Amino acid sequence: MFRTAELGRTVSKDEFERLADPLRIELLDLQQKLLSADFPVIVLFAGVDKAGKGESINLITEWLDPRWIVTRAYGPPSDEERERPEFWRYWRDLPAKGRVGLFLSSWYSRPFMEQATGALDLPAFDEALERVTAFERTLADDGALILKFWMHLGKDAQRKRLKALEKDPLQSWRVTPTDWEHWHRYESFIHAAERLIQRTSILPAQWHIVEGLDERYRSVTVLKALRDSIRRHLSQRAAVKAVATMPGVDVDEAADSAAALASGNPPDQNISEQVDAALLKLEAGLPSVLQTLDMSLDLSKKDYERDLAIEQGRLALLARRARLAGVSTVLVFEGWDAAGKGGAIRRLTRALDARNFQVVPVAAPTDEEDAQHYLWRFWRHISRSGRFTIFDRSWYGRVLVERVEGYATHSEWHRAYTEIRDFEEQLIDHGMVVCKFWLHITPEEQFARFQAREAIAFKRWKLTAEDWRNREKWAIYEEAVNEMVEQTSTSLLPWTLVEANHKRYARVKILRTVCEALEKRLGKEKDKDKDKDKDKSGHH
Repeated sequence: MFRTAELGRTVSKDEFERLADPLRIELLDLQQKLLSADFPVIVLFAGVDKAGKGESINLITEWLDPRWIVTRAYGPPSDEERERPEFWRYWRDLPAKGRVGLFLSSWYSRPFMEQATGALDLPAFDEALERVTAFERTLADDGALILKFWMHLGKDAQRKRLKALEKDPLQSWRVTPTDWEHWHRYESFIHAAERLIQRTSILPAQWHIVEGLDERYRSVTVLKALRDSIRRHLSQRAAVKAVATMPGVDVDEAADSAAALASGNPPDQNISEQVDAALLKLEAGLPSVLQTLDMSLDLSKKDYERDLAIEQGRLALLARRARLAGVSTVLVFEGWDAAGKGGAIRRLTRALDARNFQVVPVAAPTDEEDAQHYLWRFWRHISRSGRFTIFDRSWYGRVLVERVEGYATHSEWHRAYTEIRDFEEQLIDHGMVVCKFWLHITPEEQFARFQAREAIAFKRWKLTAEDWRNREKWAIYEEAVNEMVEQTSTSLLPWTLVEANHKRYARVKILRTVCEALEKRLGKEKDKDKDKDKDKSGHH
Protein backbone atom coordinates (compact mmCIF):
# COMPACT_ATOMS: atom_id res chain seq x y z
CA MET A 1 0.00 0.00 0.00
CA PHE A 2 2.84 2.40 0.78
CA ARG A 3 5.09 1.44 -2.14
CA THR A 4 3.87 4.41 -4.15
CA ALA A 5 4.83 6.70 -1.25
CA GLU A 6 8.47 5.56 -1.21
CA LEU A 7 9.51 6.65 -4.72
CA GLY A 8 11.72 9.58 -3.71
CA ARG A 9 9.57 12.18 -5.46
CA THR A 10 10.85 15.74 -5.26
CA VAL A 11 9.85 19.20 -6.44
CA SER A 12 12.57 21.74 -7.17
CA LYS A 13 12.62 25.12 -5.49
CA ASP A 14 12.05 26.89 -8.83
CA GLU A 15 9.04 24.70 -9.66
CA PHE A 16 7.52 25.30 -6.26
CA GLU A 17 8.05 29.06 -6.39
CA ARG A 18 6.44 29.28 -9.86
CA LEU A 19 3.41 27.46 -8.52
CA ALA A 20 3.14 28.91 -5.03
CA ASP A 21 1.63 32.37 -5.62
CA PRO A 22 -1.15 31.43 -8.07
CA LEU A 23 -2.04 28.33 -6.03
CA ARG A 24 -2.23 30.37 -2.84
CA ILE A 25 -4.43 32.97 -4.52
CA GLU A 26 -6.74 30.24 -5.75
CA LEU A 27 -7.00 28.63 -2.31
CA LEU A 28 -7.80 31.99 -0.72
CA ASP A 29 -10.50 32.54 -3.34
CA LEU A 30 -11.98 29.13 -2.55
CA GLN A 31 -11.86 29.92 1.16
CA GLN A 32 -13.90 33.06 0.54
CA LYS A 33 -16.48 31.05 -1.41
CA LEU A 34 -16.50 28.52 1.41
CA LEU A 35 -17.56 31.17 3.97
CA SER A 36 -21.05 31.24 2.46
CA ALA A 37 -21.24 27.48 1.87
CA ASP A 38 -23.48 25.11 3.81
CA PHE A 39 -20.75 22.67 4.84
CA PRO A 40 -17.51 22.60 6.86
CA VAL A 41 -14.15 21.20 5.68
CA ILE A 42 -12.60 18.68 8.08
CA VAL A 43 -8.95 17.82 7.39
CA LEU A 44 -7.18 15.03 9.30
CA PHE A 45 -3.45 14.37 9.41
CA ALA A 46 -2.00 11.06 10.54
CA GLY A 47 1.00 8.97 9.60
CA VAL A 48 4.62 8.17 10.27
CA ASP A 49 6.49 10.26 12.83
CA LYS A 50 8.38 13.18 11.26
CA ALA A 51 6.67 12.74 7.86
CA GLY A 52 5.33 16.31 7.88
CA LYS A 53 1.99 16.24 9.65
CA GLY A 54 2.55 19.33 11.79
CA GLU A 55 4.39 21.14 9.01
CA SER A 56 1.45 20.61 6.65
CA ILE A 57 -0.98 22.08 9.17
CA ASN A 58 1.31 25.07 9.66
CA LEU A 59 1.52 25.61 5.90
CA ILE A 60 -2.26 25.61 5.47
CA THR A 61 -2.76 28.07 8.31
CA GLU A 62 -0.02 30.25 6.82
CA TRP A 63 -1.46 30.24 3.29
CA LEU A 64 -5.13 30.64 4.22
CA ASP A 65 -6.90 33.21 6.40
CA PRO A 66 -6.44 31.78 9.92
CA ARG A 67 -9.57 33.56 11.21
CA TRP A 68 -11.72 30.90 9.54
CA ILE A 69 -9.62 27.90 10.55
CA VAL A 70 -9.92 25.69 13.65
CA THR A 71 -6.75 23.76 14.55
CA ARG A 72 -6.80 20.97 17.10
CA ALA A 73 -4.22 18.43 18.31
CA TYR A 74 -5.04 15.86 20.97
CA GLY A 75 -3.08 14.23 23.74
CA PRO A 76 -4.29 11.96 26.54
CA PRO A 77 -7.83 12.95 27.62
CA SER A 78 -8.21 15.33 30.54
CA ASP A 79 -10.27 14.53 33.63
CA GLU A 80 -13.14 16.49 32.10
CA GLU A 81 -12.90 14.49 28.87
CA ARG A 82 -12.62 11.10 30.60
CA GLU A 83 -15.93 11.77 32.35
CA ARG A 84 -17.65 11.82 28.96
CA PRO A 85 -17.83 9.43 25.97
CA GLU A 86 -14.65 9.31 23.88
CA PHE A 87 -16.01 11.28 20.94
CA TRP A 88 -17.29 14.17 23.06
CA ARG A 89 -14.12 16.18 22.63
CA TYR A 90 -14.20 15.71 18.85
CA TRP A 91 -17.82 16.78 18.53
CA ARG A 92 -17.03 19.81 20.69
CA ASP A 93 -14.20 20.93 18.36
CA LEU A 94 -15.84 20.43 14.95
CA PRO A 95 -15.68 23.50 12.67
CA ALA A 96 -18.87 25.36 11.81
CA LYS A 97 -20.24 25.47 8.26
CA GLY A 98 -18.04 27.58 6.04
CA ARG A 99 -14.96 26.96 8.18
CA VAL A 100 -11.93 24.65 7.91
CA GLY A 101 -10.93 22.33 10.75
CA LEU A 102 -7.39 20.89 10.89
CA PHE A 103 -7.00 17.87 13.18
CA LEU A 104 -3.83 16.17 14.40
CA SER A 105 -3.88 13.05 16.61
CA SER A 106 -7.61 12.77 16.09
CA TRP A 107 -10.19 10.02 16.55
CA TYR A 108 -7.87 7.51 14.88
CA SER A 109 -4.99 7.89 17.33
CA ARG A 110 -6.10 5.81 20.30
CA PRO A 111 -7.16 2.63 18.43
CA PHE A 112 -4.22 2.91 16.04
CA MET A 113 -1.58 3.28 18.77
CA GLU A 114 -3.11 0.53 20.88
CA GLN A 115 -3.25 -1.91 17.98
CA ALA A 116 0.29 -1.09 16.80
CA THR A 117 1.69 -1.63 20.29
CA GLY A 118 -0.26 -4.84 20.93
CA ALA A 119 -2.70 -3.42 23.48
CA LEU A 120 -5.73 -3.92 21.22
CA ASP A 121 -6.57 -7.12 19.33
CA LEU A 122 -7.87 -7.12 15.75
CA PRO A 123 -11.59 -7.61 16.53
CA ALA A 124 -11.52 -4.72 19.00
CA PHE A 125 -9.50 -2.62 16.53
CA ASP A 126 -12.03 -3.29 13.76
CA GLU A 127 -14.87 -2.42 16.12
CA ALA A 128 -13.20 0.90 16.97
CA LEU A 129 -12.70 1.64 13.27
CA GLU A 130 -16.37 0.91 12.59
CA ARG A 131 -17.27 3.54 15.16
CA VAL A 132 -14.92 6.01 13.47
CA THR A 133 -16.47 5.24 10.08
CA ALA A 134 -19.98 5.74 11.49
CA PHE A 135 -18.89 9.10 12.95
CA GLU A 136 -17.47 10.25 9.60
CA ARG A 137 -20.55 9.04 7.71
CA THR A 138 -22.73 11.07 10.06
CA LEU A 139 -20.72 14.21 9.30
CA ALA A 140 -20.54 13.51 5.56
CA ASP A 141 -24.27 12.80 5.33
CA ASP A 142 -24.83 16.27 6.76
CA GLY A 143 -22.69 17.72 3.95
CA ALA A 144 -19.23 17.94 5.54
CA LEU A 145 -16.21 17.59 3.28
CA ILE A 146 -13.70 15.22 4.94
CA LEU A 147 -10.08 14.94 3.77
CA LYS A 148 -7.70 12.47 5.40
CA PHE A 149 -3.95 12.53 4.78
CA TRP A 150 -1.62 9.70 5.73
CA MET A 151 1.88 11.19 5.69
CA HIS A 152 4.40 8.48 4.94
CA LEU A 153 8.13 7.76 5.16
CA GLY A 154 9.86 4.45 4.51
CA LYS A 155 11.73 2.96 7.44
CA ASP A 156 15.19 3.97 6.18
CA ALA A 157 13.98 7.46 5.29
CA GLN A 158 12.44 7.90 8.73
CA ARG A 159 15.68 6.84 10.40
CA LYS A 160 17.70 9.31 8.32
CA ARG A 161 15.30 12.10 9.20
CA LEU A 162 15.46 11.33 12.92
CA LYS A 163 19.28 11.22 12.77
CA ALA A 164 19.44 14.51 10.84
CA LEU A 165 17.17 16.25 13.34
CA GLU A 166 19.23 14.96 16.27
CA LYS A 167 22.40 16.39 14.74
CA ASP A 168 20.85 19.83 14.30
CA PRO A 169 21.19 21.81 17.58
CA LEU A 170 18.11 23.86 16.69
CA GLN A 171 15.97 20.82 15.81
CA SER A 172 17.19 18.07 18.14
CA TRP A 173 14.42 18.82 20.67
CA ARG A 174 11.92 17.48 18.15
CA VAL A 175 13.25 13.91 18.48
CA THR A 176 12.06 12.04 21.56
CA PRO A 177 12.67 8.52 22.91
CA THR A 178 9.10 7.75 21.81
CA ASP A 179 10.03 8.51 18.19
CA TRP A 180 12.79 5.91 18.30
CA GLU A 181 10.55 3.43 20.09
CA HIS A 182 8.02 3.80 17.29
CA TRP A 183 10.78 3.40 14.68
CA HIS A 184 11.82 0.07 16.22
CA ARG A 185 8.18 -1.01 15.95
CA TYR A 186 7.92 0.28 12.38
CA GLU A 187 6.56 -2.97 10.87
CA SER A 188 3.85 -3.24 13.53
CA PHE A 189 2.81 0.37 12.89
CA ILE A 190 2.67 -0.22 9.13
CA HIS A 191 0.52 -3.35 9.51
CA ALA A 192 -1.88 -1.41 11.73
CA ALA A 193 -1.87 1.51 9.26
CA GLU A 194 -2.72 -0.74 6.33
CA ARG A 195 -5.70 -2.19 8.14
CA LEU A 196 -6.81 1.25 9.31
CA ILE A 197 -6.70 2.69 5.80
CA GLN A 198 -8.40 -0.35 4.25
CA ARG A 199 -11.24 -0.26 6.78
CA THR A 200 -11.84 3.48 6.75
CA SER A 201 -10.88 4.68 3.25
CA ILE A 202 -14.42 4.76 1.93
CA LEU A 203 -16.42 7.32 0.05
CA PRO A 204 -16.90 10.08 0.93
CA ALA A 205 -13.90 10.08 3.30
CA GLN A 206 -10.99 8.40 1.54
CA TRP A 207 -7.37 8.57 2.64
CA HIS A 208 -4.71 10.36 0.59
CA ILE A 209 -1.32 8.69 1.04
CA VAL A 210 1.37 11.37 0.78
CA GLU A 211 5.11 10.77 0.41
CA GLY A 212 6.71 12.92 3.10
CA LEU A 213 10.37 12.75 2.06
CA ASP A 214 10.53 16.08 0.21
CA GLU A 215 8.92 19.10 1.86
CA ARG A 216 7.98 20.84 -1.38
CA TYR A 217 6.50 17.70 -2.99
CA ARG A 218 4.55 16.98 0.19
CA SER A 219 3.23 20.55 0.30
CA VAL A 220 2.11 20.56 -3.34
CA THR A 221 0.37 17.20 -2.92
CA VAL A 222 -1.58 18.29 0.16
CA LEU A 223 -2.48 21.73 -1.18
CA LYS A 224 -3.60 20.34 -4.55
CA ALA A 225 -5.81 17.74 -2.87
CA LEU A 226 -7.29 20.44 -0.64
CA ARG A 227 -7.94 22.70 -3.63
CA ASP A 228 -9.48 19.97 -5.80
CA SER A 229 -11.68 18.64 -3.01
CA ILE A 230 -13.09 22.02 -1.98
CA ARG A 231 -13.64 22.98 -5.61
CA ARG A 232 -15.46 19.71 -6.37
CA HIS A 233 -17.55 19.85 -3.19
CA LEU A 234 -18.65 23.44 -3.81
CA SER A 235 -19.69 22.48 -7.33
CA GLN A 236 -21.45 19.34 -6.14
CA ARG A 237 -23.41 21.08 -3.38
CA ALA A 238 -24.49 23.82 -5.77
CA ALA A 239 -25.63 21.19 -8.27
CA VAL A 240 -27.59 19.36 -5.58
CA LYS A 241 -29.45 22.54 -4.68
CA ALA A 242 -30.18 23.38 -8.31
CA VAL A 243 -31.47 19.92 -9.20
CA ALA A 244 -33.37 19.44 -5.93
CA THR A 245 -35.49 22.55 -6.56
CA MET A 246 -36.87 21.09 -9.79
CA PRO A 247 -40.48 19.92 -9.38
CA GLY A 248 -40.97 16.20 -8.95
CA VAL A 249 -37.27 15.44 -8.32
CA ASP A 250 -36.29 13.21 -5.38
CA VAL A 251 -33.61 14.91 -3.23
CA ASP A 252 -31.53 11.73 -2.78
CA GLU A 253 -31.60 11.06 -6.51
CA ALA A 254 -30.59 14.67 -7.10
CA ALA A 255 -27.60 14.25 -4.81
CA ASP A 256 -26.43 11.15 -6.69
CA SER A 257 -26.85 12.87 -10.04
CA ALA A 258 -25.04 15.96 -8.84
CA ALA A 259 -22.15 13.89 -7.49
CA ALA A 260 -21.66 12.20 -10.86
CA LEU A 261 -22.04 15.52 -12.66
CA ALA A 262 -19.57 17.37 -10.45
CA SER A 263 -16.95 14.63 -10.57
CA GLY A 264 -17.07 14.45 -14.33
CA ASN A 265 -17.15 18.17 -15.02
CA PRO A 266 -14.11 20.12 -16.17
CA PRO A 267 -12.87 22.74 -13.68
CA ASP A 268 -14.99 25.86 -13.20
CA GLN A 269 -14.14 28.66 -15.60
CA ASN A 270 -12.83 30.86 -12.78
CA ILE A 271 -10.19 28.28 -11.86
CA SER A 272 -6.68 29.44 -12.55
CA GLU A 273 -5.46 27.96 -15.84
CA GLN A 274 -1.96 28.88 -14.75
CA VAL A 275 -2.21 26.62 -11.69
CA ASP A 276 -3.70 23.72 -13.63
CA ALA A 277 -1.05 23.94 -16.33
CA ALA A 278 1.78 24.15 -13.78
CA LEU A 279 0.43 21.17 -11.84
CA LEU A 280 0.07 19.06 -14.98
CA LYS A 281 3.63 19.84 -16.01
CA LEU A 282 4.89 19.09 -12.50
CA GLU A 283 3.05 15.76 -12.25
CA ALA A 284 4.31 14.68 -15.67
CA GLY A 285 7.88 14.94 -14.39
CA LEU A 286 7.33 12.86 -11.25
CA PRO A 287 8.11 9.12 -11.28
CA SER A 288 5.34 6.56 -10.98
CA VAL A 289 5.79 3.22 -9.27
CA LEU A 290 6.22 1.62 -12.71
CA GLN A 291 9.04 3.96 -13.65
CA THR A 292 11.14 2.72 -10.72
CA LEU A 293 11.38 -0.79 -12.22
CA ASP A 294 14.61 -1.98 -13.82
CA MET A 295 13.44 -2.81 -17.33
CA SER A 296 16.82 -4.19 -18.41
CA LEU A 297 16.44 -7.36 -16.31
CA ASP A 298 16.86 -10.47 -18.47
CA LEU A 299 18.00 -14.10 -18.44
CA SER A 300 20.25 -15.82 -20.93
CA LYS A 301 18.60 -18.62 -22.91
CA LYS A 302 20.59 -21.22 -20.98
CA ASP A 303 19.67 -19.78 -17.58
CA TYR A 304 16.06 -19.39 -18.67
CA GLU A 305 15.68 -23.01 -19.76
CA ARG A 306 17.26 -24.21 -16.52
CA ASP A 307 15.22 -21.92 -14.23
CA LEU A 308 12.00 -22.53 -16.14
CA ALA A 309 12.35 -26.30 -15.72
CA ILE A 310 13.18 -25.92 -12.02
CA GLU A 311 10.24 -23.63 -11.25
CA GLN A 312 7.76 -25.65 -13.32
CA GLY A 313 8.81 -28.83 -11.50
CA ARG A 314 8.55 -27.04 -8.19
CA LEU A 315 5.06 -25.76 -9.08
CA ALA A 316 3.88 -29.21 -10.17
CA LEU A 317 4.79 -30.68 -6.78
CA LEU A 318 3.30 -27.77 -4.85
CA ALA A 319 0.08 -27.95 -6.88
CA ARG A 320 -0.32 -31.61 -5.92
CA ARG A 321 0.24 -30.82 -2.26
CA ALA A 322 -2.27 -27.96 -2.49
CA ARG A 323 -4.81 -30.30 -4.10
CA LEU A 324 -4.46 -32.80 -1.26
CA ALA A 325 -4.61 -30.04 1.36
CA GLY A 326 -7.65 -28.42 -0.26
CA VAL A 327 -5.85 -25.11 -0.79
CA SER A 328 -7.16 -23.13 -3.77
CA THR A 329 -5.12 -20.62 -5.75
CA VAL A 330 -6.32 -17.48 -7.54
CA LEU A 331 -3.91 -15.80 -9.97
CA VAL A 332 -4.62 -12.37 -11.41
CA PHE A 333 -2.84 -11.11 -14.53
CA GLU A 334 -3.02 -7.46 -15.54
CA GLY A 335 -0.68 -5.43 -17.70
CA TRP A 336 -0.18 -3.49 -20.88
CA ASP A 337 -1.36 -4.85 -24.22
CA ALA A 338 1.33 -7.22 -25.58
CA ALA A 339 3.06 -7.41 -22.18
CA GLY A 340 3.15 -11.20 -22.30
CA LYS A 341 0.26 -12.25 -20.06
CA GLY A 342 -0.78 -15.12 -22.31
CA GLY A 343 2.75 -16.50 -22.63
CA ALA A 344 3.30 -16.35 -18.89
CA ILE A 345 0.00 -18.13 -18.23
CA ARG A 346 0.91 -20.91 -20.68
CA ARG A 347 4.23 -21.52 -18.89
CA LEU A 348 2.29 -21.80 -15.63
CA THR A 349 -0.39 -24.16 -16.87
CA ARG A 350 2.18 -26.54 -18.39
CA ALA A 351 3.10 -27.44 -14.81
CA LEU A 352 -0.51 -28.09 -13.76
CA ASP A 353 -2.93 -30.98 -14.18
CA ALA A 354 -5.48 -29.86 -16.79
CA ARG A 355 -8.29 -31.11 -14.56
CA ASN A 356 -7.28 -28.78 -11.76
CA PHE A 357 -7.19 -25.32 -13.32
CA GLN A 358 -9.30 -22.96 -15.36
CA VAL A 359 -8.16 -19.87 -17.25
CA VAL A 360 -10.77 -17.11 -17.31
CA PRO A 361 -10.21 -14.59 -20.14
CA VAL A 362 -11.97 -11.35 -19.24
CA ALA A 363 -13.35 -9.09 -21.96
CA ALA A 364 -16.24 -6.63 -22.07
CA PRO A 365 -19.16 -7.93 -19.97
CA THR A 366 -21.95 -9.86 -21.66
CA ASP A 367 -25.57 -8.71 -21.35
CA GLU A 368 -26.02 -11.24 -18.53
CA GLU A 369 -22.93 -9.97 -16.70
CA ASP A 370 -23.82 -6.33 -17.31
CA ALA A 371 -27.14 -6.89 -15.54
CA GLN A 372 -25.25 -7.76 -12.32
CA HIS A 373 -22.79 -6.04 -9.97
CA TYR A 374 -19.42 -6.03 -11.74
CA LEU A 375 -17.92 -8.46 -9.18
CA TRP A 376 -20.61 -11.07 -9.88
CA ARG A 377 -18.88 -12.54 -12.92
CA PHE A 378 -15.66 -13.04 -10.93
CA TRP A 379 -17.35 -14.59 -7.93
CA ARG A 380 -19.02 -17.17 -10.19
CA HIS A 381 -15.62 -18.38 -11.47
CA ILE A 382 -13.98 -19.00 -8.07
CA SER A 383 -13.23 -22.73 -8.12
CA ARG A 384 -13.58 -25.45 -5.51
CA SER A 385 -10.83 -26.37 -3.06
CA GLY A 386 -7.44 -27.48 -4.33
CA ARG A 387 -7.78 -25.94 -7.78
CA PHE A 388 -6.31 -22.97 -9.67
CA THR A 389 -8.35 -20.11 -11.12
CA ILE A 390 -6.31 -17.90 -13.45
CA PHE A 391 -7.77 -14.57 -14.52
CA ASP A 392 -6.42 -13.06 -17.74
CA ARG A 393 -7.51 -9.55 -16.79
CA SER A 394 -9.81 -9.20 -13.83
CA TRP A 395 -11.99 -7.11 -11.52
CA TYR A 396 -9.29 -4.44 -11.72
CA GLY A 397 -10.80 -3.39 -15.03
CA ARG A 398 -13.15 -1.24 -12.96
CA VAL A 399 -10.27 0.99 -11.79
CA LEU A 400 -8.28 0.75 -15.05
CA VAL A 401 -10.05 0.58 -18.41
CA GLU A 402 -13.50 1.49 -17.06
CA ARG A 403 -12.01 4.45 -15.22
CA VAL A 404 -9.89 5.71 -18.11
CA GLU A 405 -12.46 5.13 -20.85
CA GLY A 406 -15.32 6.60 -18.83
CA TYR A 407 -17.38 3.40 -18.52
CA ALA A 408 -17.50 3.92 -14.74
CA THR A 409 -18.28 7.20 -13.00
CA HIS A 410 -15.84 8.85 -10.62
CA SER A 411 -17.79 7.61 -7.58
CA GLU A 412 -18.09 4.09 -9.03
CA TRP A 413 -14.39 3.49 -9.62
CA HIS A 414 -13.39 5.26 -6.39
CA ARG A 415 -15.79 3.05 -4.45
CA ALA A 416 -14.38 -0.02 -6.21
CA TYR A 417 -11.12 0.11 -4.23
CA THR A 418 -13.03 -0.68 -1.04
CA GLU A 419 -15.14 -3.32 -2.79
CA ILE A 420 -12.08 -5.02 -4.27
CA ARG A 421 -10.19 -5.04 -0.97
CA ASP A 422 -13.20 -6.64 0.73
CA PHE A 423 -13.55 -9.24 -2.06
CA GLU A 424 -9.88 -10.23 -1.87
CA GLU A 425 -9.91 -10.28 1.92
CA GLN A 426 -12.71 -12.83 1.77
CA LEU A 427 -10.60 -15.04 -0.49
CA ILE A 428 -7.61 -14.81 1.85
CA ASP A 429 -9.74 -15.39 4.96
CA HIS A 430 -11.08 -18.56 3.33
CA GLY A 431 -7.50 -19.84 3.10
CA MET A 432 -6.89 -19.26 -0.62
CA VAL A 433 -3.56 -18.28 -2.15
CA VAL A 434 -3.94 -15.06 -4.16
CA CYS A 435 -1.20 -13.62 -6.40
CA LYS A 436 -1.63 -10.44 -8.42
CA PHE A 437 0.72 -9.62 -11.31
CA TRP A 438 1.10 -6.40 -13.30
CA LEU A 439 3.27 -7.06 -16.37
CA HIS A 440 5.07 -3.88 -17.28
CA ILE A 441 6.75 -3.02 -20.55
CA THR A 442 7.99 0.28 -21.92
CA PRO A 443 6.10 2.12 -24.70
CA GLU A 444 9.02 1.40 -27.04
CA GLU A 445 8.88 -2.33 -26.36
CA GLN A 446 5.12 -2.37 -26.84
CA PHE A 447 5.49 -0.62 -30.21
CA ALA A 448 8.05 -3.21 -31.33
CA ARG A 449 5.75 -6.07 -30.27
CA PHE A 450 2.79 -4.52 -32.08
CA GLN A 451 4.85 -4.32 -35.26
CA ALA A 452 5.96 -7.93 -34.83
CA ARG A 453 2.35 -9.05 -34.43
CA GLU A 454 1.39 -7.30 -37.66
CA ALA A 455 4.14 -9.18 -39.49
CA ILE A 456 3.15 -12.67 -38.23
CA ALA A 457 -0.03 -14.06 -39.76
CA PHE A 458 -1.06 -16.26 -36.81
CA LYS A 459 -0.56 -13.40 -34.33
CA ARG A 460 -2.15 -10.62 -36.38
CA TRP A 461 -5.60 -11.32 -34.91
CA LYS A 462 -4.35 -10.29 -31.46
CA LEU A 463 -3.74 -6.71 -32.60
CA THR A 464 -6.73 -4.37 -32.83
CA ALA A 465 -7.34 -0.71 -33.54
CA GLU A 466 -8.16 -0.32 -29.85
CA ASP A 467 -4.63 -1.48 -28.94
CA TRP A 468 -3.14 1.33 -31.01
CA ARG A 469 -5.63 3.83 -29.61
CA ASN A 470 -4.77 2.91 -26.00
CA ARG A 471 -1.15 3.89 -26.59
CA GLU A 472 -2.28 7.50 -26.80
CA LYS A 473 -3.55 7.25 -23.21
CA TRP A 474 -0.40 5.69 -21.78
CA ALA A 475 0.18 8.43 -19.18
CA ILE A 476 -3.45 8.29 -18.00
CA TYR A 477 -3.33 4.51 -17.65
CA GLU A 478 -0.01 4.77 -15.81
CA GLU A 479 -1.57 7.18 -13.32
CA ALA A 480 -4.46 4.72 -12.82
CA VAL A 481 -2.02 1.83 -12.25
CA ASN A 482 -0.09 3.91 -9.71
CA GLU A 483 -3.26 4.60 -7.74
CA MET A 484 -4.38 0.97 -8.07
CA VAL A 485 -1.14 -0.20 -6.47
CA GLU A 486 -1.41 2.45 -3.76
CA GLN A 487 -4.97 1.47 -2.88
CA THR A 488 -4.85 -2.33 -3.20
CA SER A 489 -1.27 -3.52 -2.58
CA THR A 490 -0.75 -4.55 1.04
CA SER A 491 1.75 -6.64 2.98
CA LEU A 492 -0.89 -9.39 3.14
CA LEU A 493 -1.75 -9.23 -0.57
CA PRO A 494 0.83 -7.26 -2.55
CA TRP A 495 0.97 -6.56 -6.25
CA THR A 496 3.94 -8.21 -7.94
CA LEU A 497 5.20 -5.73 -10.53
CA VAL A 498 6.91 -7.72 -13.26
CA GLU A 499 9.66 -6.25 -15.42
CA ALA A 500 8.42 -7.79 -18.69
CA ASN A 501 10.51 -6.14 -21.41
CA HIS A 502 12.32 -9.48 -21.55
CA LYS A 503 9.85 -12.36 -21.55
CA ARG A 504 12.26 -14.94 -20.19
CA TYR A 505 12.89 -12.98 -17.02
CA ALA A 506 9.18 -12.20 -16.56
CA ARG A 507 8.05 -15.81 -16.91
CA VAL A 508 10.52 -17.14 -14.37
CA LYS A 509 9.74 -14.34 -11.89
CA ILE A 510 6.02 -15.12 -12.10
CA LEU A 511 6.52 -18.86 -11.62
CA ARG A 512 8.87 -18.29 -8.70
CA THR A 513 6.41 -15.88 -7.04
CA VAL A 514 3.55 -18.37 -7.29
CA CYS A 515 5.74 -21.13 -5.85
CA GLU A 516 6.84 -18.99 -2.93
CA ALA A 517 3.24 -18.05 -2.12
CA LEU A 518 2.17 -21.69 -2.21
CA GLU A 519 5.09 -22.77 -0.02
CA LYS A 520 4.22 -20.11 2.53
CA ARG A 521 0.56 -21.14 2.60
CA LEU A 522 1.27 -24.88 2.70
CA GLY A 523 3.79 -24.29 5.49
CA LYS A 524 0.95 -22.85 7.56
CA GLU A 525 -1.12 -25.92 6.71
CA LYS A 526 1.71 -28.17 7.92
CA ASP A 527 1.89 -26.19 11.18
CA LYS A 528 -1.86 -26.73 11.67
CA ASP A 529 -1.40 -30.49 11.22
CA LYS A 530 1.39 -30.51 13.82
CA ASP A 531 -0.84 -28.64 16.27
CA LYS A 532 -3.62 -31.17 15.70
CA ASP A 533 -1.23 -34.07 16.35
CA LYS A 534 -0.10 -32.43 19.59
CA ASP A 535 -3.69 -31.97 20.69
CA LYS A 536 -4.47 -35.63 19.96
CA SER A 537 -1.42 -36.91 21.85
CA GLY A 538 -2.22 -34.65 24.78
CA HIS A 539 -5.83 -35.85 24.78
CA HIS A 540 -4.79 -39.50 24.89
